[in-house]
Amino acid sequence: MHPRPALALACAGLAAAGALTLSACSSRSGDSAGQPLAVVSAPTDPSAPPGAISLDTPLAKPDLVLTDQTGKPYDLRKRTAGRALLLYFGYTHCPDVCPTTMADLALALRRLPSGTARPDVVFVSTDPQRDTPGRLKSWLGLIDTRFTGLTGDFATIQHAAQRLGISVQAPQRQDDGSVTVSHGAEVLAFSPADDRAHVLFPSGTPEATYAADLPKVAAGRNR
Repeated sequence: MHPRPALALACAGLAAAGALTLSACSSRSGDSAGQPLAVVSAPTDPSAPPGAISLDTPLAKPDLVLTDQTGKPYDLRKRTAGRALLLYFGYTHCPDVCPTTMADLALALRRLPSGTARPDVVFVSTDPQRDTPGRLKSWLGLIDTRFTGLTGDFATIQHAAQRLGISVQAPQRQDDGSVTVSHGAEVLAFSPADDRAHVLFPSGTPEATYAADLPKVAAGRNR
């Protein structure tokens, strides 16, 4: 894991070592010829290799109860207590950032050494009106059936993300029918030792880096 200079997060006075990113994705409904767009802001130091960033201040797991892809209530704190957790905020209509991140995590988890406890992966929708439980189930099922997808009240989701220093904006429908959903593209890694996030993976972290660092996350090695 590669510590970097501290950067204050926008929320709750939190600090992380490294530059956060914001992905702004636009998906077009009813126009098969239209190409969806995705823009991700550049990191502060584009020459630095992406890798896990140690948080100066560990983040508490959000008190979040939503609906999972089976239509049942899911209490994030209770269901993942004492377990390594990888938490991501995104949406299923995202054309590249979200599916790429989930696919990289799925591939990295398959490379965990034998006997390593597998971290939970929870995908929280930033577009809950379109991301129904059924939609989440079918979308995540194409990536990894063991991933959990959550949907529910947008304000609740936004508040939980903001408490973690992750920017999430309400989906905006444009005049041309496209929908823009802006959200932070980091993966937060919560330790099984204390249920706090000590590490984040920035957008664009390659699968090989996840594969190298996830055994440390699973073992509760927080730095």
